Formats: sequence, structure tokens, C-alpha cells
Amino acid sequence: MTSHRILPRLSLSPLTRRRLQVFRANRRAWWSFWIFLVLFVVSLFAEFIANERPLLVRYEGSWYVPVLVDYPDKAFGGFLEGNAVYTDPYTVDEIESKGWILWPPIRFSHLTTVDNVFPVPAPPSTQNWLGVDDSGNDVLAKLIYGFRLSVLFGLGLCTVSSVVGILVGAVQGYFGGLVDLIGQRLLEIWSGMPSLYVLIILMSLFVPTVGLLFLIMLLFSWTALVGLVRAEVLRARNFEYVRAARALGVGDMTILVRHILPNAMVATLTFAPFLLTGSISTLAALDLLGLGLPVTEPSLGRLLMAGKNNLNAPWLGLTAFLVIAITLTLLVFVGEGVRDAFNPRKGGSR
Repeated sequence: MTSHRILPRLSLSPLTRRRLQVFRANRRAWWSFWIFLVLFVVSLFAEFIANERPLLVRYEGSWYVPVLVDYPDKAFGGFLEGNAVYTDPYTVDEIESKGWILWPPIRFSHLTTVDNVFPVPAPPSTQNWLGVDDSGNDVLAKLIYGFRLSVLFGLGLCTVSSVVGILVGAVQGYFGGLVDLIGQRLLEIWSGMPSLYVLIILMSLFVPTVGLLFLIMLLFSWTALVGLVRAEVLRARNFEYVRAARALGVGDMTILVRHILPNAMVATLTFAPFLLTGSISTLAALDLLGLGLPVTEPSLGRLLMAGKNNLNAPWLGLTAFLVIAITLTLLVFVGEGVRDAFNPRKGGSR
């Protein structure tokens, strides 16, 4: 057997290989994972797909990359001191007369105003494939940028809230006693608060920004994993190898990190996709109410609000709804596959 077939098997433990085999056996989860991954990776290059700036310009024998670098108007035969405006017909004609322009597939960003369309919202056309919203922006460009922002926001919130929840649950479960009692009472009070209403009140009091919205949502999202991690740590702290390590004088932090938390991570990983779906749907709900991201940021929920405010333009609401529904469905299918993969009663054979 050749070495390139041996090395991948040696790099994975038998348990990890069994989990991957179970996950791949779930065809719905496997294909959902790849579809979501492809969509997310494509959205990361949104500036190269939907932008009013050219990807590449050849002018008077020189090369320019406007999608990455700001060039002055004088660089392309203009007389203004500011940056070149590539939606200006004069600038485009000047460049094409002495060179050529390579445009992205969609010549609009999420902030570009479509000038030659009136009235707005406008239905889909050959120029605007999914139409124009009530702000005069291309819907498809907003979807691409909004999908990227929603997923990145959800991933960041899911990661940070998981870290906080794991730490709090691990401390409660490992030390127990008074620490666990006080922590549980505080957790019951905090988790019993109507989080969505509190989010609405807080966002109405402050100027909305992405960072502020992230911190406010983090205040209520970290509690989801505390109970799971606490239960796993309470169970694992009584194992014989943990008692042996404690008897040998191993520190509490070493026991917790090296011997107990790896068992608790199983429950965390199986719950992570569902945390991600909750973060994305909460962000969309706040944007739908007008209390989420700033107006200048691309938002799937704001497209839903545009569809609600313009019932005569059903393509707005339907497009945003389908994107959100497909995204959440893919993540739920992936979560089901991860849950089955970490289930010890699921066999690795077909």
C-alpha cells in the first residue's frame, strides 16, 4: 500500500474515523454540509462577485486593481481630487478608449444605487436578476453580502458564547457545592428573562452598531450550553481516572482541561449548529423590526422588512424568506448529522 493512503488513516484516531463515517452515512447531512460550505466560501468573495468597481483595469499601458485599491480620478484622465467613480459614464468611456475594463458578474454592491430604474421597488430584469428594493439597491448583491454578514456574525456569536458557556458550566460542575448552587440560581434568573424583548429595549436606547449588537446578543446566548456542560462535568468528575489524578496531586485546572472538558465537548459540538441557526434567526428578527444592524450594513432581515412594507413587490419578501429558510434548513440537517456522529449507539458500519 502506498504512503499517501496510509498517512491520512494514521492522522485520525479510530473514534474520529468512526464519527466521520457515521456523518457521511447521513447523506442529507453530508450534502447539506457541502452545499452550505460552498455558499459560504463563495460569499466570502462578495467584493469580486458583486461590486460597482472593476476587477481589473488596463489604461494607457498600466494595470489597476480598483476592487482592492482606491485610485484618484486623475489616474483615468479626470480632473477631480477624489477617488474615481466607476459608475460615471465619462470615466468608463475614458478608460475604454485607451484600454479595457474587467467587470464583476454583478456590477452593483449592496450600497450601489441603480440609477436607471424607476420607480422602485422594481421587478427582476436582465440587469437586476432579483430586482431592486425600495432603497434602489440590487437585491442579489444585498443577498450575497447579507448572507456573508449573517453567517460570520452567527459564527462569531456561537464561538464566543460557547466559550463562555463552557467555562461557566465547567466551573459549576467541577467544584459543585455552594458554587454550583449560587450559579444555578443566578442562571435561572438570567435565563428566565425575556431575551428578545430586552434586546429590543436595549437596541432602541443606543445607536446600533455591529459590535454593540454582538455584545448585547452575547449577554443572553451564552446560557444555552451551561446546563449541558455542567451535567457532563458532574458525571465525569466522579470517574476513576479523575479521582486518581486528584489523589496524585494534579491541579484542578489541569484535571478540568485535560481530563474532563474533552468529554463535555461532545455535547457542545452537537449543539453548535443549532446555536448558529438561533443566532442567524435572532439577527434577522431584530433587523426585521428595524432594531438590528445599521442601515448601511447588508441584512437579510432588512430585505424581509422591505418585502413587508411593499406587498406589491412580492419578490422581495419571497427572496429573503427562501434564503433564510434554506440556510437554516441546511444548518439543521448538519446539526442532525453531527448529533448522530457523536452518538455512541450509532455504529460506523453501513
